[in-house]
Amino acid sequence: MRHAILGAGGIGGFVGGALARNGAEVVLLLRPETLARHPARLRVESVVLGNFEADVATASALDREVDVLWVTPKAPQLVAALELAPPERVGDAVAVPLMNGVDHVAVLRDRYRRVLVGAIRVESERAESGLVRQKTSFARVDLAPGPRRDEIAGELRAAGLDVSLASDEKTVLWEKLAFLAPLALTTTALGESVGAVQADPEWSRRLMECHGEVVSVGAADGAALDEARLRAALEAFGGEVRTSMQKDFDAGRPLELDAIAGPVVRGGRRHEIATPATDDLVGRVEARLASRA
Repeated sequence: MRHAILGAGGIGGFVGGALARNGAEVVLLLRPETLARHPARLRVESVVLGNFEADVATASALDREVDVLWVTPKAPQLVAALELAPPERVGDAVAVPLMNGVDHVAVLRDRYRRVLVGAIRVESERAESGLVRQKTSFARVDLAPGPRRDEIAGELRAAGLDVSLASDEKTVLWEKLAFLAPLALTTTALGESVGAVQADPEWSRRLMECHGEVVSVGAADGAALDEARLRAALEAFGGEVRTSMQKDFDAGRPLELDAIAGPVVRGGRRHEIATPATDDLVGRVEARLASRA
């Protein structure tokens, strides 16, 4: 299959590099200022896949036929990134988002003919142009039912990634959010690692209360969530891991605060489910942002 990567950061670079190493045709869609300094080659340092380099094509906008458009920018950059992949050029290619949150799916469905909802569980970041570092012992892509799912899953597996085929879209999106939102909000509100959050009784309580709220809202929204299993996974996760939102805060970049917390808060109102822990954490993150301004 032929692949275009929209948002060639930590996630897009990692997925694109893995596919290219396995022989797939990959083009990175880059803004002109990024394109000018990109080496047209991806260097990946990965706990899961090992260290490798792979040649890729680059373009300032989609200029060729592809089978898959991977949509991987951070939420604040989504609207601008979509300009690089006009609907008439994407055509019948399958848009596969690997983004945080829930609301981006409707945006993509309004724009593209075919969307296959996905989520990725990995810690990966772009260290510099063309260099991606993937640091955790897991790299899993969850795919909901949709167009060309089996073919896309096969290519990902051949590239070395773990792939899970889910039963429905809402479970894919909310299961990741139930894990991500509590971690992102607590680490960013406290300004410390996941392990530091879990070691502090008060912050550990906030983490788990937020998790419970996300699960409740997601279930009310139609997701099939196993709260006990998700809670056990959250409790087992720790160490010096820093979340993507926390890294963005430290670097002064825009946060995915609305993309990650917004579905929980708005969904809670819609389903009449109180979300005090999530509301409190959002307020704490916003207070840290205000104090930095």
